[in-house]
Amino acid sequence: MNTIKEIENEQLEKLIQNNPVPDFAAGDTLKVNVKVVEGTRERVQAFEGVCLGRKNAGINSSFTVRKLSYGEGVERVFPLYSTSIESIEVVRRGDVRRAKLYYLRGRTGKRARIAEKTDWDRAKKKDEGEATEATEAAPEAEAKTEEPKKAKKKAKKKAKVEVPETGEAVIKDNGGDKDDK
Repeated sequence: MNTIKEIENEQLEKLIQNNPVPDFAAGDTLKVNVKVVEGTRERVQAFEGVCLGRKNAGINSSFTVRKLSYGEGVERVFPLYSTSIESIEVVRRGDVRRAKLYYLRGRTGKRARIAEKTDWDRAKKKDEGEATEATEAAPEAEAKTEEPKKAKKKAKKKAKVEVPETGEAVIKDNGGDKDDK
């Protein structure tokens, strides 16, 4: 391996230990807290927007975040392992099929929306936690679900659908209960 790459990897490991980077991709809504120095004062400024893409280049990795500020699109490129970034928080996951979302630059309003990705891992863990509680209530729930199923079967038997050669559907009633009339 190249000696420069070895040094970069060592520095990268140190940076990751000090400030871990969450897993995010293009389409995710991020909240990036950036340290801003104004004269002698230092403050933290939040920049929240949609991640347009990531550039993975080792220690030189960066990502682009776009937000709307007073109706005007604002993009900012952040170095991923910069010391000026205090934290990166994933607000919501976006469901997209592109690695770079530059097409959002020409869109405004509802056309610039991104569908939210459903998080199956979190739902699966939640279901496993509820499964232990549900085992005690399972016999009662099964009895309740059987009653509507029987009612649906009776309704299907009651009404039969015939399709003559003309293509129009004709529903014939088998009589059934007198209460239905």
